[in-house]
Amino acid sequence: MYNWEGISEFVAVADTGSFTAAADKLGVSTAHVSRQVSKLEQRLAVKLLYRTTRKVSLSEDGRSFFQQCRTLLEGLEDAERALSERQGMLRGKLRLTAPVTLGERAIAPLVNQFLAEHPELEITLRLTNQPLDLVEGGYDLAIRLGKLESSSMMARKLAPRIPYVCASPDYLARCGVPNTLAELEQHNCLLGTLDYWRFQVEGRERVVRVRGNLSCNSGHALLDAALQGLGIVQLPDYYVENALAQGRLVSLLAQYRIPDEGIWALYPNNRQLSPKVRQLLDHFAKAFENKLI
Repeated sequence: MYNWEGISEFVAVADTGSFTAAADKLGVSTAHVSRQVSKLEQRLAVKLLYRTTRKVSLSEDGRSFFQQCRTLLEGLEDAERALSERQGMLRGKLRLTAPVTLGERAIAPLVNQFLAEHPELEITLRLTNQPLDLVEGGYDLAIRLGKLESSSMMARKLAPRIPYVCASPDYLARCGVPNTLAELEQHNCLLGTLDYWRFQVEGRERVVRVRGNLSCNSGHALLDAALQGLGIVQLPDYYVENALAQGRLVSLLAQYRIPDEGIWALYPNNRQLSPKVRQLLDHFAKAFENKLI
């Protein structure tokens, strides 16, 4: 029988370009990955990887061996996946990342529900506003907001994301209602991490610089400031839709509102989706569609 020892570790390093990332992907220590790859090289009497303090790269023999090993491992995973599907079980590890606020408000509760339904899974959820590299970090899935940059990732739209400009009735009674983009200069605009807002004018995007006495990287904090009548805010619909429906905020400049930018799920396109990732995606999509967030 062939000795598979070190194969999974070698393929993970080649896939991620890093021993540390490979260890995270496999759920083991970096030392274990390094040890297993070294044993594999000794057993084959071939140098598979070149290591420096900054980079890991494949040798010529390593590239050839990697392609064949990855095909074999994918075949094995496909066989296990088919068996699990027939048995109706989901097991194994899942790694995903999402933006902080949306992650806390919607994604984490949905992940918890999914885990309760499939207790054999081990899920790692990292909330960050930094766009992480899915392949290098060993992530199965990433939730992204707004316009997507061109990439090799596959994308599935989960829900709309429409930014609203709004203010409280109290603020508008004191300071007036802006009817044009130019009139924003006369108002106190509550800022996020950027000093401009985006609009659409005659079918083309337009950026408008805005100013105000509050700047904060928290959408919830900006929403609270707007509700207290401190100024005008631009926030996505999922922050403000309840306050708008209750009349606590008033929508402004709707004629200049940019179109739906979307909430997206991204995943690597180099292989077929596993049942656990596909079912988690379906779980997200159903919840967003039915407004269960």
